[in-house]
Amino acid sequence: MKDLAVKNKLFSIVLALITIVIVLLPFHAFLTVWAASIFGHYTLFRLWKEFLVLFCGLFVIYLFFTDKEIRRQILKDKIVWVILAYVVLDLIVGGVAYFTHKVSTKALAYGLLDDLRFLAFFIICWAVAIRRPELTKRWQKIILWPAVIAVLFGLLEMSVLPINFLAHFGYSAKTIPPYQTINNNIHFVRILSTLRGANPLGAYLILPISAIAVLFVKSIKSWNWAKVLFFIGSIIVLVGSYSRSAWIGAFLSCVILALTLINRSFINRFKVPIVVAGVVVLGVIIASFVLLGKSTRFQDIVFHTQAHSTSPVSSDQAHISALISGIKQVGLKPLGRGPGASGPASFYNHDGVPRVPENYFLEVGEESGFLGMALFIAINILVGYRLWQRRDSQFALTLFVSLVGITFVNLLLLAWTDDTLSYIWWGLAGLAMAIPPAGKAYSATKPKRIATK
Repeated sequence: MKDLAVKNKLFSIVLALITIVIVLLPFHAFLTVWAASIFGHYTLFRLWKEFLVLFCGLFVIYLFFTDKEIRRQILKDKIVWVILAYVVLDLIVGGVAYFTHKVSTKALAYGLLDDLRFLAFFIICWAVAIRRPELTKRWQKIILWPAVIAVLFGLLEMSVLPINFLAHFGYSAKTIPPYQTINNNIHFVRILSTLRGANPLGAYLILPISAIAVLFVKSIKSWNWAKVLFFIGSIIVLVGSYSRSAWIGAFLSCVILALTLINRSFINRFKVPIVVAGVVVLGVIIASFVLLGKSTRFQDIVFHTQAHSTSPVSSDQAHISALISGIKQVGLKPLGRGPGASGPASFYNHDGVPRVPENYFLEVGEESGFLGMALFIAINILVGYRLWQRRDSQFALTLFVSLVGITFVNLLLLAWTDDTLSYIWWGLAGLAMAIPPAGKAYSATKPKRIATK
């Protein structure tokens, strides 16, 4: 009886820590830079969430040995085994790369952390939610309230705050630049809000925008003016980030959501309006490129460069060059160069030659080879399929459609290397795994709570 009371207490603590990690991460960049500007120790402050996740992980290890139901549900699922295979492969390739002096100690540590931390958090949240699914019932608050603050701050940046406002909180070239621009043009300032950059902000906003869209189509009666204003504000800040991959990602998420609602009878009934709407949208896009293609403003916004650019290389050229280089590197080293050989971690290698393929899947391929890339793609597909099976849940449907949009972003950027987005999305996905598929009930029973004085 006493052991069960202790277990209940530990569950409550871990649930609180998981909530803290997910809710505070949208402000992680702002808070850590600010704290480091006062106390120093920037790297230590950046690791606050890893310390909390480590404690949660130790508790989950304890659960694996003491809770048969959690052990049964986790270990029977092929997702976990694919993740374990990916982890083992990363460790082996990383060990070989380290002992052959292909990666430095710091690069290897950073690379392993970048590659594996969000998958560990995914399993932690999944294991805890099997017994304590409370957070799945509070998903709207967990996703939307932090996003409201981030959006409001972004709107202030766009309207009244000076462009170097964040410099007062320690933002600098040594931490995070206080502002970003398009094409070195001060007239096109990109919104960061409380995230670590404009592109991370854009990718993050796909999640709350997907959540609001799901709430609209699934429970229109629950809508109010506050949600309408938040949705509009989110779109405005998304546009202000000038993150083109996030624009397309958010659009794809909404398209996928619409497709989940369409059946044969719906298509037959509204096929004419659907075709007309498609033709109109396509016509507007083509007309925009024809009529505005020579406008420097249009070129800056859409192509992130223009004829009179001061940048020697355009954004699109840099993306294409990085993608081609990434593909070549994977082909040259099909077994992988080791964690830390690509992406942000590669800046810490002794050779001083960073490799940034600007495609997360290619980064995995550069580090873990074809096999590692195949395993990671399989993880994404399996998680997406599990969420699809649970699409009757608004929570799971939100994560499914947002996964489509964020996956697109990962084809052009290293979105999962952003600890804010990766921890939040994969932690929430872990919670959603405990939701039973359509037509099934929860098979686990919660541990009986013991009243203690």
